[in-house]
Amino acid sequence: MKLYFDPITVNCRKVVAGLDLIGAGYDEEILDYFGGDHKKPDYKAVNPNAELPALVDGDLVLWESNAILVYAAEKTGNQAVYPSDPKIRADITRWLLWESSKWFAGCYVFLVENVVKPILDDKPDQSVLENSAPTFHALASILEARLRGQEWISDDHATIADIAVAAPMHLHAVQKLPLENYPGIRAWMSRVEALPCWQKSDPVPHIPAELLAKLG
Repeated sequence: MKLYFDPITVNCRKVVAGLDLIGAGYDEEILDYFGGDHKKPDYKAVNPNAELPALVDGDLVLWESNAILVYAAEKTGNQAVYPSDPKIRADITRWLLWESSKWFAGCYVFLVENVVKPILDDKPDQSVLENSAPTFHALASILEARLRGQEWISDDHATIADIAVAAPMHLHAVQKLPLENYPGIRAWMSRVEALPCWQKSDPVPHIPAELLAKLG
C-alpha cells in the first residue's frame, strides 16, 4: 500500500495514527499541502477531489480518510480496532460518519480561525467563532454524553472510532476549542494523546519553527 499524505493536516494525521493503531504497513508519498502539491495533475489523477490523504493498494485507489481506516482494518483482520461483532462495528461506523459529517466541521472552524489564519498572517474573525460556538457545543454535548462512564467511544479500548473523532481536535489547545465544560472529552482526549500511535503522528515536528512562532 502507498499513502499520499502531508503529516500536518487533520485527516492525514487521522490516517497515519489509525494505520499505526491497526498495524498496517505502507509506503509513504509525502506531499506539501500548503505548497499546493495536492492540486497538481499527478496527484489529481489519484484523487480527483484534490484532497489528502489517498491510499493506493494495487488497483484500488481510496480517498476519504475513514474509508481508508476501515479498509486497512479489514485487510489486516485487526479485530481489536474494528471488531466483527455487528453491534460494535455498527457503533464504530456511526461515529465515523458522525465525525465526517458533523464533528469535523464543528472543530475545523476553530482550527482555521485560531491556527491557519495566524500562520498565514491573518487575524481570527471573532464573529465567525461566536457564530460557530453553538454548533460546537451541541456536538460536544453529544460526545460528552457518550463518554460519560466509559473510557473509549465504542469499546473498552481504543478503536478506529477514537482516532477518527479525536483527529479534528488534534491541536485543541492552539485551536482554542472551548472544552471547559466537557470533562469527559478532556479525559478521553488525554487517553488518546497517550497512545503511541498518536504520539508518533504528532504534526508539530513537521511545522517550520517560524510558523509555530506565530501561534504564540
